[in-house]
Amino acid sequence: MTTTRGYHHGDLRRALLEAAVQAIGESGPAALSLRDLARRAGVSHAAPAHHFGDKAGLLTALAVEGFDLLAAALDRADGDLLAAGVAYVRFAVGHRAHFEVMFSPGLYHGDDPAVLAARSRAWAPLRSGIAALPGGSERDALAAWSIVHGFATLWLAGALPPGIDPDPEVAARSVIRRLFEPGE
Repeated sequence: MTTTRGYHHGDLRRALLEAAVQAIGESGPAALSLRDLARRAGVSHAAPAHHFGDKAGLLTALAVEGFDLLAAALDRADGDLLAAGVAYVRFAVGHRAHFEVMFSPGLYHGDDPAVLAARSRAWAPLRSGIAALPGGSERDALAAWSIVHGFATLWLAGALPPGIDPDPEVAARSVIRRLFEPGE
């Protein structure tokens, strides 16, 4: 007698998102396939489409989750811009798959209301921290974000020069500090 292994999962949506994070970590977001995610989760190839519609829908959910995780990390910095910058780099290193998807808006529905709201939540701590500085402007917030994002991207790509501290947080702190102490 042949038996079919039934699959039951309390939260298939969560399992699929976790499988996506793992797959992206192995091959990058462009190589992601819903069929592979179904195989990893042990479900039919139609199950991911049922939850997300298509690959862009799944990546939209992953981007929302990433922006929310980033917002929480930045909120914990409690207005300290140096700590927020280090938290940003820590997030990029610790949540690489999310980070790669979040900043590849051509892969997901960037105009999705959930994405727009989550992106706004992630941007708010940086914006308010800069606004608290004397003369702090939106342009200053963009400059600070560009420096921190650039550092995180270079770190993940392994493109920083030799001799930089091997701890991403220590290395980031020394670079980010230059925003506040440019002459030192």
